[in-house]
Amino acid sequence: MRVGGVLVCVLMLLVAGCASDGGGRYTQKNDAYPDAPPDVSDVPDAVPKNEPLSKSGNRSTYEVWGETYHVLSDPSGYVEEGDASWYGTKFQGYDTASGEPYDMYKMSAAHRTLPLPTYVRVTNLDNRRSVIVRVNDRGPFHGDRLIDLSYAAAARLDILGHGTGHVRVEAIDPEQWAEQHKRSTESASQGKVAKASSGVPARESVQGAVDAASTAESPQQDRATERQSGTGQYVQVAALSSAARAKALEKRLRGQVSRPVRVREEASVYRVQVGPVHDASHLDSIKAELQAAGFDQSFVVSATE
Repeated sequence: MRVGGVLVCVLMLLVAGCASDGGGRYTQKNDAYPDAPPDVSDVPDAVPKNEPLSKSGNRSTYEVWGETYHVLSDPSGYVEEGDASWYGTKFQGYDTASGEPYDMYKMSAAHRTLPLPTYVRVTNLDNRRSVIVRVNDRGPFHGDRLIDLSYAAAARLDILGHGTGHVRVEAIDPEQWAEQHKRSTESASQGKVAKASSGVPARESVQGAVDAASTAESPQQDRATERQSGTGQYVQVAALSSAARAKALEKRLRGQVSRPVRVREEASVYRVQVGPVHDASHLDSIKAELQAAGFDQSFVVSATE
């Protein structure tokens, strides 16, 4: 759940500096489930779209409780795993770091270093449920948690009862998402016509098309395909804000892929990459190894990136 430095206090921290006593309404204590909450199982995902950065909450660095955080200038390629918490009635209606009021029944989230706003896919790694949320706030600043989810997002991921859940967070490029969504919609329409003519219920055909689209190549993979003509390339797995998390991922991947793994630091961003790869024909096999390890969003970068 949300703790100090979140909502109004974070906004003050980012704009003018705010002293925190480590207590008050910004602590984790006393947050709660809503009374007689509505059914949020059908609350739709946030719809990714291009938006300007919010006027507040996007300083390149900020400090909370003596710790300095570096906000990413570009969320492209961001993938990270960690624990997600959620927040409820205690913060309902209060301003977030971006200046928007918090609504626990919408698909939103708080993150320490992603630009505001950023759209991300959050996947519960225990049950594979997935949602898309809009990051519009800062936090969590409690322990080593990765992301704070709204009540609705936590409900759909089935982590309300546990308090936290182990998740993967992946940044979404709105333009690429829109193109992929368009393709899946067209496939669903074509499938509906084809299945209707064969006597298969339309509802089943649409679901089948959507399921097929969800396993299609990701936008990042499309970008990799476009760049396979070069030499001395790397397959990037994640761009992280934590050196410790990057080193942990590097160590984990070394036991799961057949190529070397490196961590490249640039402007407080730690990029975990596999390679170098001098023969473009080997890129597909590396991506297959990464997919088998649970990383579907890898993409190719040049040796200098």
